[in-house]
Amino acid sequence: MTKIRVLWIVLIGVLVMTFGILGFVGREVYRQAPPIPGTVVSEDGTVLFGREDILDGQQVWHSTGGQQLGSIWGHGAYQAPDWSADWLHREATTLLENWAQRDHGQSWEELDAERRAALQERLRATLRTNTWDAETDVLTLSADRVAAIAEVAAHYAGLFGNAPELQELREAYAMQNNAVPDADRRQALTRFFFWTSWACAAERPGKAVTYTNNWPHEPLIDNRPTGTNILWTVLSIAGLLAALGGLVWWRAFRAEPEESVKPPAEDPLGSFTPTPSMRALGKYLGVIIALFCVQVLLGALTAHYTVEGQGFFGFPLAEILPYSLTRTWHVQTALFWIATSFLAAGLFLAPLVGGREPRFQRLGVNLLFGALLLVVVGSLAGQFLSVHQKLGLDMGFWFGHQGYEYVDLGRAWQMALFVGLLLWLGLMLRGLWPALLRRDDGRQLVIMFTFASAAIGLMYAAGFFFGARSHLSVMEYWRWWVVHLWVEGFFEVFATCALAFIFARMGLIEARSAGRAVIASSALFLLGGIPGTFHHLYFSGTPVEVMAVGSMFSALEVVPLVLIGLEAFHTSRLQKAASWMRPYRWPIRFFVGVAFWNLVGAGLFGFMINPPLALYYMQGLNTTPVHGHAALFGVYGLLSLGLVLLVARRLSGDRPWREKPLAFAFWAMNIGLSLMLLLSLLPIGLLQTVASVDTGLWYARSADFLQQPLLQNLRWMRGIGDGLFLAGVAALAWFMLGLVRGWSYQDAPQDDSAAELPEAHPEPLTV
Repeated sequence: MTKIRVLWIVLIGVLVMTFGILGFVGREVYRQAPPIPGTVVSEDGTVLFGREDILDGQQVWHSTGGQQLGSIWGHGAYQAPDWSADWLHREATTLLENWAQRDHGQSWEELDAERRAALQERLRATLRTNTWDAETDVLTLSADRVAAIAEVAAHYAGLFGNAPELQELREAYAMQNNAVPDADRRQALTRFFFWTSWACAAERPGKAVTYTNNWPHEPLIDNRPTGTNILWTVLSIAGLLAALGGLVWWRAFRAEPEESVKPPAEDPLGSFTPTPSMRALGKYLGVIIALFCVQVLLGALTAHYTVEGQGFFGFPLAEILPYSLTRTWHVQTALFWIATSFLAAGLFLAPLVGGREPRFQRLGVNLLFGALLLVVVGSLAGQFLSVHQKLGLDMGFWFGHQGYEYVDLGRAWQMALFVGLLLWLGLMLRGLWPALLRRDDGRQLVIMFTFASAAIGLMYAAGFFFGARSHLSVMEYWRWWVVHLWVEGFFEVFATCALAFIFARMGLIEARSAGRAVIASSALFLLGGIPGTFHHLYFSGTPVEVMAVGSMFSALEVVPLVLIGLEAFHTSRLQKAASWMRPYRWPIRFFVGVAFWNLVGAGLFGFMINPPLALYYMQGLNTTPVHGHAALFGVYGLLSLGLVLLVARRLSGDRPWREKPLAFAFWAMNIGLSLMLLLSLLPIGLLQTVASVDTGLWYARSADFLQQPLLQNLRWMRGIGDGLFLAGVAALAWFMLGLVRGWSYQDAPQDDSAAELPEAHPEPLTV
C-alpha cells in the first residue's frame, strides 16, 4: 500500500471517528440539557409563569444584543455582568437578608458566625435542591424564594428600563438607557434570567452536581469545582505532555528528511496572465480593507465604552451606537472581512490550479460580490434596528439580531450568506475541475484544496440547526460547530492547502511532498480540533461526557501548533530561496506572523484557559478576549492580510512596490496587538481570576470590582496598543489605496500623481 493511500485512510478515519464522537456526545447534550419547566408555581399552587414565558424572555435577550451585552453561562461580552451568575448571587443574598431580618431581627452582616452558618446551610439546601417534577413538568418554589425572585426581577426591570437610581450602574455596565422600553418584555427577560440561574444552582436528579457542573463559583451555595473537573484537568495536561513527547521523538528519530528542491530561475507565477475573473477580485480587496478599517474603529469605540460607559469623551454617542451594537458590528465585520479574504484567495487560485478560465467565471465573481455586499449592509442595518427595539421578536430574529456571538446576523441574512457560499463553492469547483481530472504529482494537493473549499461552503449550514426558541444548551452546541469547526477548523485546512499550492506552484516545494504533508497535517489538526469543540461547552448545561472529551482532545490541539512553529522557520527561508522571491517577502512575513500567533495566541493563551479547572474560574473573564484577539487577528487576520497582499502582488504586475508603509503596518499591528494584550487585557483577566477564585465569579464581573481605579487605569493603558495598531491599519489602507492610485509603486512620479503614470507600465490595481 502506497504511503499516500495510507495517509488518505488515516484522514478519512480521523473524520469518521471525530465526527462520530461529536454526534454521539451531542446526542447527550440534547438528552441531558437542563429542563425548561412547563409551569413554575409557588407552594400554594399559584402559577407564576411557564415555558413559553421563559422562551419569550430568551427572544427579548436576543433583541438587546444577547451575548453582546453581558453573558449567560460565561459566553458573551465581558463588561456587563454574567446575568446567570449575577442573578444567582442577588437571589442568594436577598434570601439571606430576608431570613436574617425575619428570624433574627438583624441584617445578614450583623449576625454572628453561628447564625450565618445556619442560614447559609438553609440557603444551600433551598437553591441546590431540585424541585422540578419530571412527570408533571412543574417547578415548585417556596414562598420565600418567590419573594426573593420578585425583588431581583424588580432590579433587572429597572436596569433594562430607565430607573434613575440605576443610572450609574448602567454606565458601569456600558448599557444604554431604556434598553428594553416595553414592560412586558422586561418581565419576560427576568424570567429567562431566573431560569439560567436556576440551572446553575439546581442539582441534576440523583447527582450532587448542578446542571452547569457547579458553575459559576458561588461559595454561598457551595458551587465549587467537582472532582471530575479536577480529574479531567490533570488528565488533559498529562495527555498534552505525552503528545508533545511523542512529537519530539518523531521529529528526532522518525521524521523523513526534507526533500531539497532547486527553485526555478524565474517566477513561475510571473508567466501566468491574470484572467478576467482574477482581475474582478480587485474590488474584493478594496472591500476587505474597508471592512478591516471599520472593524478596528468599532473595536476602539467598544473598548472606550468600558471606561466611559455611555459616551465618547463626553459626547453621548451610545444613544445612537450603544456598546451592544458596536461590539456586535466589531465581531461581525471581523468575520466578514476575514471570510471574504479567504473567498477571494480561493477564487484567485482556482483558475491558477485548473489552468484555465471557465466560461462566465467573471460574471459569477461579480454576482457573488453583490450578494456579499447585500448581506453585509442588510445584516448590519437589521442589528441596528433590533438593538434599538424597532422590530418584533420574531422579525428581529429573522432580520435583526440572533443574539449569539459570531452568528449575530439575522437568520434571513445568514441564509443569504450560505447561498453566497454555495455560489462560491460552485465557482471554485468549476475552476478546479480540470486539475481534478489530471493525474499528476499535484493531484493529491488539488483534492485536498477541493475538500477544504467544500467544507467551508457546507459547514456553515450547522448554524441552521437551532432556532429563536431552541434550548440554550442545544444552541451552544451548534453555534460552536460554526465558530470552532467552520472558522477555527476548516479555514485552517483551507489556508494550509492554499499556501502549499502557492509554494508548489512557485517551484519552492515538491508538489507530491506538499500533498502528503497537507493530508498528514490536516489529519493531525482535525484529530484534536473536531472533538475539541466541546471545550467551549463544559458549563453550558451539558453532561460530564462533554468535559471528558473536550478536555482531552482540546489539549491535543496544541500539538500541531508546535509543528506550525517549525514550519514558520522553513517558510521564512523561502523568501531567500531565489532572487525573484523578493516581491513576495511581505506576504510571506505575514504568514510567518501567523505561525507566531498560532503558537502564542491559539496555543499558549488558548491552553491557559482550556483545562476544565482553569476555565471554571476564568470563563467569562478578560482572559478569554486575550485568547480571542490573539487567535482571531493574530492567526486568521494576519493570514487573511497575507493572502490579500499575495493576490494584490499578482494583480499589480511586476512593478516594484514602495514597501515602507507595509513594513510599518506589519510591525505596528503586531506590536500594537502585543501591547493591547500585555498592558491591559491580560492583567485585567488575571486580576479577575484572583477575584473569581477568592470571592466568586459574580464579584469578578461586578461594577464594584471593575470600576476600581487600578482596573480603570489598566483599561486606559489599552489605548497605547490600540493607538499603535490603528496607525498600522492606516498605513496598510494607505498602501492598498496607493496600489489603485499609483503612489505605492517605486516607479510612480515624485508628486504621487497617479494620473501621470507612464503609459509603458501596466495599469494600477483595479478596484
